[in-house]
Amino acid sequence: MTGAGAGDGSGYLAVDSGGSGLRVVAGTLGRGPLARRASPEPVRTGARGIDPGHLRERLLPLARALAAETGVVRPAAVVVGAAGFATLGDALRAELPGALARELGVRTVALAADAVTAYAGALGARPGAVVAAGTGLIAIGTDLVRWRRADGWGHLLGDCGGGAWIGRAGLEAALRAHDGRQGGSARLLARAEERFGPVPGLPALLYPRPDRPAVLASFAPEVAACAGDDPVAADILRQAARHMADSMAAVCPAGDEPRIAVTGGLLRMGAPLAAPLDEELARRLPHARRVAAAGDPLHGAVRIATDLASGALTLPDDPAMLHVVTAPGDRPP
Repeated sequence: MTGAGAGDGSGYLAVDSGGSGLRVVAGTLGRGPLARRASPEPVRTGARGIDPGHLRERLLPLARALAAETGVVRPAAVVVGAAGFATLGDALRAELPGALARELGVRTVALAADAVTAYAGALGARPGAVVAAGTGLIAIGTDLVRWRRADGWGHLLGDCGGGAWIGRAGLEAALRAHDGRQGGSARLLARAEERFGPVPGLPALLYPRPDRPAVLASFAPEVAACAGDDPVAADILRQAARHMADSMAAVCPAGDEPRIAVTGGLLRMGAPLAAPLDEELARRLPHARRVAAAGDPLHGAVRIATDLASGALTLPDDPAMLHVVTAPGDRPP
């Protein structure tokens, strides 16, 4: 496919960089998204945070393949939504915009936290709040003047109510049952042993693993499966719903009926989590309007890229959340 946008300044690239790798969309203002490519290898993080060189190595072949297919050779805007950008994005901010200007001829680059692209995908450019709930958990809100975030501190310090939190709480209840302590669940103990083997081996299995949050989160569906007839499992999900509502309430703007949405893979657990979450959100945020998320973080990156390319971006600029860099000599969007 070849298309308009190759040289008219209307093309864009939208990038979602997360734990499952890179997803990239090329499009134009006139025709919308035209083609998509993906790479399963996640971008490395190290002592300098997110590695800009590795991101560039993963992105450029995908961008060139998309250029050949769509004709978007010199995109007017590139948006990169990256997991960990808010706290690990210093090197990315310092190096990636210049590198993309040299390699792709792009005029405007926006670097965003994945929570921001999740927000844009769910709500667009409207005041409100979004909880992104997967292995971890973060809430983000805006009144279109500034961003507010809550949690997203990782599985050791926070991410309360996320998949790793639920899985860890379920395994703790299993170990309580194994020990004969109060608050244990024989059902969760049986599920844990089916999944991981004898529970005395859990510390050796979990503690050394670099993917510990994902392993913990893999037990969250077992908690949901037990919640219908196990009060301990049901209470874990009620607590998770309270944590999610607490984070949403901390970032939701005041005013007349802001929109709120929940997005992320944790929603696949269905009614055992959704029902208590609906109750908690209605109790904590009676002034807000609950809506279904319109899209995922890649859709959000496309929305931001479209607004940048057209000069219509209204989401707040913030170095840690959504940072826009325009090449010298060009007018800012």
